[in-house]
Amino acid sequence: MGATLAELAHRCHGELRGDPDYRINRIATLEAAGPHDIAFVAGEKYLSQLAVTHAGAVVLGNADAGLYSGNMLLSENPRLCFTCVAAMLHPPVRPPAGVDAKAAIQTSADIATDAAIGPHAVVESGARVGRGVVIGAGCYVGRGAVIGDGTWLHANVTIGADCVLGQRCIVHPGAVIGSDGFGYARDGARWEKTPQLGRVTIGDDVEIGANTTIDRGALGDTVIERGVKLDNLIHIAHNVHIGEDTAMAACVGIAGSTRVGKRCTLAGQVGVVGHIEIADDVHITGATVVSHTIRQAGTYSSGTPLESYSSWLKNAVRMRQLDEMARRLKKLEQKLSAISEGGNIEE
Repeated sequence: MGATLAELAHRCHGELRGDPDYRINRIATLEAAGPHDIAFVAGEKYLSQLAVTHAGAVVLGNADAGLYSGNMLLSENPRLCFTCVAAMLHPPVRPPAGVDAKAAIQTSADIATDAAIGPHAVVESGARVGRGVVIGAGCYVGRGAVIGDGTWLHANVTIGADCVLGQRCIVHPGAVIGSDGFGYARDGARWEKTPQLGRVTIGDDVEIGANTTIDRGALGDTVIERGVKLDNLIHIAHNVHIGEDTAMAACVGIAGSTRVGKRCTLAGQVGVVGHIEIADDVHITGATVVSHTIRQAGTYSSGTPLESYSSWLKNAVRMRQLDEMARRLKKLEQKLSAISEGGNIEE
């Protein structure tokens, strides 16, 4: 496709220094870039590569402009600028509109004329598929489900009955939206399944990673608000509510009926217990276990950092002794208090 540097600067809000008519065809790393590629300095440790790169242009932060003499796009937010450049130069290749002959579409389904539905996809009765939607090979769209305009379901995505996806969502292969929540009642030694009667409702511009699962609500809905970004292998349990523009990295698990606020970030392998609330603008570091409600914005962590096995073993033993150590410390404090007050010390 390609674009001139002037076009890239205009669309991506970068300040151009260099030849406005110079044509860029694709993005590349600093090391691999050729004369019609554009590269990005992803961090300070890569700045030294500017002296040897063959890139036709680079994207830099304003503070680093003096380190390079070639064509450049400058920005206060160079990563965002580069993201825009990459999207311009490498737009997704949309399949042509139409329904593949090997797809199974129920007659009562409402399919927009410009939707693209791949082979072996199934769209059940009463489902609605909006304008410009792409449904990849092997996808399943359940009875009464709604897929908003411009949404893209990659191969083998499952959308359960009555679930709703907003506009311009992206759902990656293997994701399951609207599976039953984990709800059971005890009957002596046995478990009886509790019907899961709610839906999953997803706002506009949400992206859901490969093999992520989002369970339908037990009675009300599981809700994913506008702009949420979910990585691969995440599990969202029934009746969870996730606020706008929150992002979660791989292997996060959110237990049932928890509410996560807006603009939160959860790093990889965070686990969140059920029936709690997390305030807006909370950032949780990797492998943290969130066991109680968080009411104030900020950064939170739990767990212990990596250490040698011998040190970990010693500390694990000490952890088991903490209760006894606390009792002994309390006795010592009582003795010290008695001394300071001029009293007698009792054994």
